[in-house]
Amino acid sequence: MTFAEDSAGPSQTSIHEASTYQRLHPRAYLEKFLEEGIRTDGRKTSDWRDVQVITGSISTAEGSALVRLGQTTVVCGVKAEIAEPALDRANHGFIAPNLDLPALCSPKFKPGPPSEESQILSDRLNDILITSKALDPTSLCIRPGKAVWTIYLDAICINYDGNVLDAALLAMVAALRNTRLPAASYNEETNKTTCTRQNSVPLQLRNTPYICSFGLFDLTHLLSDPTSFEEPLLDTTISIVLDQTGQVVSVLQEGLAAVASENSNQILRRCIEFAKQRLIILTPKIEQR
Repeated sequence: MTFAEDSAGPSQTSIHEASTYQRLHPRAYLEKFLEEGIRTDGRKTSDWRDVQVITGSISTAEGSALVRLGQTTVVCGVKAEIAEPALDRANHGFIAPNLDLPALCSPKFKPGPPSEESQILSDRLNDILITSKALDPTSLCIRPGKAVWTIYLDAICINYDGNVLDAALLAMVAALRNTRLPAASYNEETNKTTCTRQNSVPLQLRNTPYICSFGLFDLTHLLSDPTSFEEPLLDTTISIVLDQTGQVVSVLQEGLAAVASENSNQILRRCIEFAKQRLIILTPKIEQR
């Protein structure tokens, strides 16, 4: 297949041929680009898409953030409710992250109840927030054994173009940093909790987790920040979770190709190295909010 070009750029015929070839032979299409050292969106294999973070976009929420990672767009709102603590953790509040992938964000998702992918990603986000110790649950206590805060992190993908896990975690962390809780006090005589927004207080994060995801294609090409076109073609997806100091919190992997390959340790080291470089770009996007 040739991509005929003239002085004015690609012809309509060549664009149509390329689009058809991409649709019918996606793997071969990607291979042709990678042979030239670039990807279908013009990035090099180690390049990341631009990130934009906007906070306070939902006035009715305790905190909110919108994140654009390339064309992938996620908005997150924080809702705080008062609840009774668990019997065995009288001074621990709760955090409940949820990611919604509606049909409107991509043709790959169907209308109806939450998809399996949505539930899996929500569980991963919850694990990341817990493992990284992002929020001290005791800081959500209003009165031990009586009242605590439950923090609902409701994220929704508005446009899906791959790597939604990275975008969703950024949105959740930015929304948490933007959150202000009403000042709450518990009355022992009435057994009721009262709140006032006149003296709202910021939510204190103990740690700031970041995640950087990579895709392994054909066991040889490591692709940073994979797109929705690349994701179905990947042998393995590797996600490195770092804290704000660059320490590795956890490593997530989907697929067994990297484990089975002889250079698995080298691949993991490259992922960690690239993730730490990426952290330099991501940190100001969040810390300055």
